Amino acid sequence: MSNLEKRAWIYAVVALVVPVAYAVALLVRAPAGGIAASHYAGPMVAAVVGAIVLNIVAGIVAAMWGPRKAEPRDERDRAIDRLGEYVAFYVFSIAAIVPLVLAMREAPYFWIANSLYLGFSLAALVSSVVKIVAYRRGF
Repeated sequence: MSNLEKRAWIYAVVALVVPVAYAVALLVRAPAGGIAASHYAGPMVAAVVGAIVLNIVAGIVAAMWGPRKAEPRDERDRAIDRLGEYVAFYVFSIAAIVPLVLAMREAPYFWIANSLYLGFSLAALVSSVVKIVAYRRGF
């Protein structure tokens, strides 16, 4: 498994685990007035920063266990990365319609922010899955 494929796996796991942990944290801390009345900004910032830190740390650990010599990126790696990023762009572009509609309907900020966060998380997960499939099945 190449380092770039390992990075895609790490990104996929983090893109799945961190939003789930964020959702559980919100549900556990939900006030009696409903989840939309909760203080979500702190946990959301913690989830975003935590995802960044986890990706960096896991990438360093994976690189330490990998081959000592860095593998050069070839045309296939660039094409797979490009495909994953294209798919992520379209997934997020479609997912961004939800917070846009919520804003137009003057929904509470909680729902707008969380639908936007879900769109980012979904785009990251789909991008990683596309890259993993391309590495495994060939591109």
